[in-house]
Amino acid sequence: MATETVAVELSTDDETDTIEVPVALIEALQEGDETAPQVVGDIAVLGLAQQAHGMVHHGHGGVSDDLAEAESRTMELFEERFGRSYAEMTGHDH
Repeated sequence: MATETVAVELSTDDETDTIEVPVALIEALQEGDETAPQVVGDIAVLGLAQQAHGMVHHGHGGVSDDLAEAESRTMELFEERFGRSYAEMTGHDH
């Protein structure tokens, strides 16, 4: 039996990517009346914050100023979206 999916489109000014996500997963992750794009957006922001944090704070070798600034801005955007800091939401702080 095939699992029902929903297509979620990601786009910039000049590029687009479409991903298929199982509806059951979206429903499991939804809070209130969130839409599929909102759920996927939340997961994208969380994933990008995790990756940025890992590269800057747990990577091997030096970190460029650009990457450190990008990680800092990502954490600001994270807090704007979720109303809590990355450290508060994940229990991981330095």
